[in-house]
Amino acid sequence: MSQLQQTIQAQNEALQQAAEQQRRHENYIQLLEEYLRLAKLRQYAAKSEKIPGQGDLFDEAELEVALQEQAAQLPDDEPHKPKPKKRQRQFSSALPRVRVDHCLTEAEKQGALKTFFTKVKEELDYIPARLQVIEHWQEKAVFEHDGNERVIAAARPVHPLGKCVASVDLLAYVLISKYADGLPLYRLEKLFKRSGQAVDRSDMAHWIVRLDHVLKPLITLMRESQNSYDVLQADETRIQVLKEDGKTAQSNQWMWVTYGGPPDKPSILFEYDPSRAGHVIERLLDGFSGVLQADGYSGYGTLCAASGLTRIGCWDHARRKFVEARKVALPTQNRANDYLTLADTALHKIGQLYAIERDIKDQTPEQKRAARQADSLPRLNDLKAWLEDNIPRLVKGSLTRKAMEYTLNQWPYLIGYCEDGRLNISNVNVENAIRPFAVGRKAWLFADTSQGARASATIYSLIETAKANDLEPFAYLQHVLKHIGAADSLETIEALLPWNIARSTHSRT
Repeated sequence: MSQLQQTIQAQNEALQQAAEQQRRHENYIQLLEEYLRLAKLRQYAAKSEKIPGQGDLFDEAELEVALQEQAAQLPDDEPHKPKPKKRQRQFSSALPRVRVDHCLTEAEKQGALKTFFTKVKEELDYIPARLQVIEHWQEKAVFEHDGNERVIAAARPVHPLGKCVASVDLLAYVLISKYADGLPLYRLEKLFKRSGQAVDRSDMAHWIVRLDHVLKPLITLMRESQNSYDVLQADETRIQVLKEDGKTAQSNQWMWVTYGGPPDKPSILFEYDPSRAGHVIERLLDGFSGVLQADGYSGYGTLCAASGLTRIGCWDHARRKFVEARKVALPTQNRANDYLTLADTALHKIGQLYAIERDIKDQTPEQKRAARQADSLPRLNDLKAWLEDNIPRLVKGSLTRKAMEYTLNQWPYLIGYCEDGRLNISNVNVENAIRPFAVGRKAWLFADTSQGARASATIYSLIETAKANDLEPFAYLQHVLKHIGAADSLETIEALLPWNIARSTHSRT
């Protein structure tokens, strides 16, 4: 080979290397831009996972053509508009009624054959909350016997905190305001002050921590009932605790949440722990055997493998990754309304699985399993083949590829719900229970101490379990706090469990 040919070959190789290096740089820049858009979306954009309904308007073939050509057009038919909400024509019959008569004057009625009233309007009224002082007067009787006096005092209710200036109803109100309504204690402090009596936030925090010890027996019984059933859902979310031994104030600790129990005794239990290690969920699931539904966190997999539990996955977690990938696939200003991505196709295919679940939600477990075997499994097989075909087309590290990799890695667990009609396609029950906690966390931001975090877990457990059993949480907490002080046996404590309380008294209206 001549020197000239060698020089040309060397130059060609150098050009190829430069082109490959440029391609890697372009891919790297693309990834950086994608993650930058994701960071901006997480900080500033709406957190809803809802996406435009265009995917529902395409069938499989149309989606593929749209992806290949990148020039898909929406069909001529308009998207279905949501049905307008029906106007509420009447108020709840359980609300008290106050009649206001608007009368004619005597002059206006003079000479009339008769008068009568007609109801022309109903208004919803609000009576502002007010503080009052309850004075407890105890009747006592003095008896004389053999020259000695003996005093007998009337029995009075046992307060759950013993010596405490807050009534049971006030305690229940503080708990509901903070943990169900997301009001931090400093706002409650201001609210009480406007009502005529200052209540220090430190006092309220002290009441909450003390109640944790009082209410713990109920949580123990709920945990035993939950672990006695063979289906359980689990998840965990972050919480910041300022004063935690061995942790900095900026570090994250964890609130673990489990949902399960027999169908007629559902329970949702929160548990605070500074660690996310696998031993935490192992402790929470002590005595449980059956099916555990959770996300892809390795701690769940380790526990299932060691304990012989059947593990299934959560499609909500897989779907969420495609939602994020779709949002950052192109800059918003450059995205046309008809532009479809691989993430769009994945979301469409996953949406078909959810549509099947909506259609069979009221069926028996046996019917659900049959429908999933007939309808869901073929779509799952199609989705898996599509993921395997398209994943090589994507740059490593891109959000869409990561979403595909997560879904394929979790595949044996994600298809598990098709084997049992009692199972769900996702961890929606746990996620719905976590939502009030997440909303409250935005208001109060952090817990001061680990005792406060554990007390918060106890109250959240009672409130969310009351909801799961169709009980009004405030009425349930009132009932529990009025009776738990005198509950001195297993039977009396069991009577305070949500599923053992008469729903005719405390059920929602």
